[in-house]
Amino acid sequence: MFFNNKLKLDFKPKIQSFFERILIYCPYILEYKFNINSSNSFPHSSGIASSASGISALALCIMSIEKSINPGISDDYFYKKASFLSRLGSGSACRSIIGSVNLWGSHKSFTASSDLFSVDLTSKVNDVFMSYHDAVLLVDKGVKTVSSTAGHKLMNDHLFGDKRFQAAQHNIEKLSVILKNGNLNEFVKLVENEALMLHGLMMTSDPSYILIKPNTLHIIEKIREFRSQSNIPVCFTLDAGANVHVLFPDKYSKEVYRFIDESLKNYCENNSYIKDCVGFGAKQL
Repeated sequence: MFFNNKLKLDFKPKIQSFFERILIYCPYILEYKFNINSSNSFPHSSGIASSASGISALALCIMSIEKSINPGISDDYFYKKASFLSRLGSGSACRSIIGSVNLWGSHKSFTASSDLFSVDLTSKVNDVFMSYHDAVLLVDKGVKTVSSTAGHKLMNDHLFGDKRFQAAQHNIEKLSVILKNGNLNEFVKLVENEALMLHGLMMTSDPSYILIKPNTLHIIEKIREFRSQSNIPVCFTLDAGANVHVLFPDKYSKEVYRFIDESLKNYCENNSYIKDCVGFGAKQL
């Protein structure tokens, strides 16, 4: 296992575990030896889903081997199984197979949704969301102190675990309506509530932990102040880390990027942030 062309032994256990989990579904992997070289265009292990990109790419590579063994498999089967396999390495990875908007998890508001793989919602989403921007403010590029895997395990006995799952189901139901009608004010409220709930659960777990930094809070306050003054429907969300994702429609990109440059980037490590947007899914190089 290599990362940026350098041997990365501490990544090997995760890959080993992933291969062991998928062996029953892909027994042909025993016939091969794998030399894996991965890289990211953003900091790894800092809470920006680096494992999702890596595992989804690896699952597609494995399915490409299966396709070479059995050329008759359909595209639908290929991508659905790739999503299924990648979920066994990283939950977020199963949504990274095809673009642009995906849902993982069975829910009554979305037909064909499943706990086993993600489904593409692109055709059901209002056009305003298809050109959305995501400016990732890099508050802390370092490796986070508690991994997502460890954090997920703490939810098993969490005091508010059941309530969280109920809230998530309810919020997905509300999101299904928002994605169709393009109500950006409701989108802002829902997204920010979800982000803060996530970190509230971390702070109240046993043991508790805090991944946000003081500059994370400064940025949140600045975004809310800017939104109130400008009436631009820009909002924040948070991964499991200190970095802040600034979400906004394309039509306001000029104003928001000026706001980031003038008021937010000084809260980032080395004034750095990443300009991102709605993706298109994985592509074979």
